[in-house]
Amino acid sequence: MITLGHGAGGRLSRELIEQVFVSAFGNPALAALDDGAWVKASDQDLCITTDAFVVKPLFFPGGDIGTLAVCGTVNDLAVMGARPIALSCSFVLEEGLKLSILKRIAASMASASKSVGVPIVAGDTKVVEKGAADGVFITTTGIGLRIADVNLGLERIAPGDKVIITGTIADHGTAVLLAREGFQISSQIASDCAPIHGLVATALTSGAGVRFMRDPTRGGLATVLNEVASGCRMCISIEEAKLPIRTDVSAALELLGLDPFYVASEGRCVIIVAASDADRLVATLRQDDQGRQSAVIGRVEKSPAGMVSLESSVGGRRILPMLSADQLPRIC
Repeated sequence: MITLGHGAGGRLSRELIEQVFVSAFGNPALAALDDGAWVKASDQDLCITTDAFVVKPLFFPGGDIGTLAVCGTVNDLAVMGARPIALSCSFVLEEGLKLSILKRIAASMASASKSVGVPIVAGDTKVVEKGAADGVFITTTGIGLRIADVNLGLERIAPGDKVIITGTIADHGTAVLLAREGFQISSQIASDCAPIHGLVATALTSGAGVRFMRDPTRGGLATVLNEVASGCRMCISIEEAKLPIRTDVSAALELLGLDPFYVASEGRCVIIVAASDADRLVATLRQDDQGRQSAVIGRVEKSPAGMVSLESSVGGRRILPMLSADQLPRIC
């Protein structure tokens, strides 16, 4: 039986994908379970990615479902090492949805698309009965071309490599939750929803030995790091004191009893890079407005294989497991 936890991006999501979709559609490109897949077209490498967006509420501080759909798809291409060139989208609309709301969403998508220079070139629309879709669901597909000489992959990660995050964590998920539940707090917490392809391109053309990239969306930073640790069969060791997180976000999540390591970001990137290049890459990223809070937060170690270890700010150490259920569903 399907539960909300199967859509939260953690262990249940992974099991569902492997047991149903990889089993049914199995091929080498899909088996990698990356944010996208590379396919050969004549003499060019094309990257393709697709994503569905079911966020609730449709509008939240810092963005809306339309902006999220464009940025999320562009970002999935970017962390694969691809330059986005085109998007398509499909809309599932609920009977009774106000036309003004749909126009507002479309305008947001158009604005986001224009700002990143990636046109929406095709699409489809379906309508379902009232009560069947929470207003609107959006699915987007993106196509990109490989950035010259870029080759990223879990197999390239080595012991000693450093882990970088390009900004504060958990802003998006916190903003969506507060908007959904109608919480009133003195600080205005907004989603970090934004395209990261420019920042990624800066990292990939900096000359640094970038091994792997991933954006920490559903399941948050801890889930991404667990996927990396499992995929490369090494340990990811993180230092809590070095992790950038807004004070108000941390306070809000503590009040709500939620762990920020498992709360989504939508405008950040996790970068695994050669140790000798880490500090230089962080300095380069900080020259970009979007990367001003970039930081080295950890390192890759040989063991314990497949684990994520956290050194707390008070000196203790604990294991960060894969998200097992739905700490915060319907955030993207």
